[in-house]
Amino acid sequence: MTWTTSILILTLGATLCSCAILESVADLNKLNLKFDFIVVGGGNAGNVVANRLSENPEHSVLVLEAGGSNANVLPIIVPFFSPRATPNTPQDWNYSTVPQAALNHRSVDYPRGFVLGGSSSVNYLAYTRGTKEDYDRWAKVTGDDGWSWDKLVPYMKKNEHFVLPSDFHNATKEFNPAVHGFTGINSVTLHNFATPIDSRIIETTTELAEYPFNLDMNSGNHLGIGWEQQTVKDGSRSSSATSYLAPQFVARPNLNVLLNARVTRVLPTTSNAFRTVEFVQDLNGEKYTITAAKEVILSSGSVGTPNILLHSGIGNSSALTSVGIKPLHNLPSVGQNMSDHPLLLLSFLVNSTDTWETAERNTTLAAEQLAQWNATGTGPLGDSPLTHLGFFRIPDNSSIFKTFPDPAAGPNTAHFEFMFGNGKFRAPPATGNFFSITPVVVSPSARGSVILNSSDLFADPVIDPNLLGDDLDFFIMREALKSAFRFAAAPAWKDYIISPFGINSTATDAELDEFIRENAGSIFHPVGTSKMSPKGATWGVVDPDLRVKGLSGLRVVDVSIAPLIPATHTQVSAYIIGERASDIIKAAWN
Repeated sequence: MTWTTSILILTLGATLCSCAILESVADLNKLNLKFDFIVVGGGNAGNVVANRLSENPEHSVLVLEAGGSNANVLPIIVPFFSPRATPNTPQDWNYSTVPQAALNHRSVDYPRGFVLGGSSSVNYLAYTRGTKEDYDRWAKVTGDDGWSWDKLVPYMKKNEHFVLPSDFHNATKEFNPAVHGFTGINSVTLHNFATPIDSRIIETTTELAEYPFNLDMNSGNHLGIGWEQQTVKDGSRSSSATSYLAPQFVARPNLNVLLNARVTRVLPTTSNAFRTVEFVQDLNGEKYTITAAKEVILSSGSVGTPNILLHSGIGNSSALTSVGIKPLHNLPSVGQNMSDHPLLLLSFLVNSTDTWETAERNTTLAAEQLAQWNATGTGPLGDSPLTHLGFFRIPDNSSIFKTFPDPAAGPNTAHFEFMFGNGKFRAPPATGNFFSITPVVVSPSARGSVILNSSDLFADPVIDPNLLGDDLDFFIMREALKSAFRFAAAPAWKDYIISPFGINSTATDAELDEFIRENAGSIFHPVGTSKMSPKGATWGVVDPDLRVKGLSGLRVVDVSIAPLIPATHTQVSAYIIGERASDIIKAAWN
């Protein structure tokens, strides 16, 4: 989606950051503080860890965030404007991938949040936990039952502050309160503004058995279609910055956050202890170092964390030597095992003017919507662009399984997802109104990597998510595309959907494949580049307690530690990792 209308001057009703959040290392030096814990990255998991460790007044915590403030940035704050937050903005690292072989060798934008809150400040706000099978598989792979669903549910509820939609409509048929947390920190809610596709989506679940209704896909079994749950509070984005670093928390004297502090390396404090970090506030300026008394916690995400580790000499020794970096600790798995969710942009021309496109082309209507949101936090701008989500499996007897094993975590875990929207994602044409069904492969088998081709500390890493790089993933995407056509052909859409846009529903497999190659991309859910493995295993990057293997004083706490990608939007996984890691760290230093 794009917006071509002018933006009104926004007067925020609340301050989104506190003066305790610092922007200059000089201000930090004035405090003359020593820190027990240094958290590298103020994103989803990093801010959780900072919050929870600073609950103990005896623990001093410093967060180093490479980006700037999340405050007063309209595309970050307004839920519906989330597609404007990235790519190619000051709040984005503005990465791109290497040419993707399965996508006609196209390089694709690869947004990551370069701002306090990390990618929780720039994502599309979907709150999905994944399945019981996803996390039970983590527990099995790592040999640590603490990563199982049953053990993680308390952390899910500890994270979540579920609130009813702001328009106070009857939501009893839209979620199951029994599976949610109502006293946590990060706000979650349902949509407050009805769209013309809502009733048709739900009606389709009664017309076609292939698409059952799921009252609450956060129950541990997500198969079927349900109402999207979103990280929104009072009509504004709820990120790790606005929740875990809310004013009452950053007011703690033992919690400090330094913005514009780009960590370049972690340095050895002793022979096998890495408790010192090196950072800059200006790419051409001075390098600073600071040492944690207890631990450094890397929380820079599945691109940033391996990038820092590799520049620190922690990784595949021969690969590091080849780019001019002195290897200090041989861990060949660093940057490997990258996994992501490929998506396909698919839309349908519709017989309606009540879609996003109307406001995009009508500056008066756009101004009215923004004025309503600014006054009350309500209206179409108070919701994420996604209305409903659906999770599905290809048939168990599919021909592809004669060659490939089932990549899903279990029989109740989806192979693909539908994301529904009342308009066309990405640049719409000058005329026409649209409905989107965006297929996503949520149980991919392809693996990619994040590596270096230079010792330059400020060069972008080489990012290769290998999207649709396995025949199995491509097969699933083609079947998802065919499924979307079947969904759109349900009686509920008669006289509403005119035709698919850019592709014919009767296209041959070869034509569908070419459409996929030209229109697929990423949903930007990279995981696995610092994967967990059992304690004592010679593979992997961290132990189940998230300590970097063979080292002391250094942990990784973000979704890069996921051994396998969960079939979900990964922001909740990051929050869960942060919550459990906080308890692990507390126990180690109790």
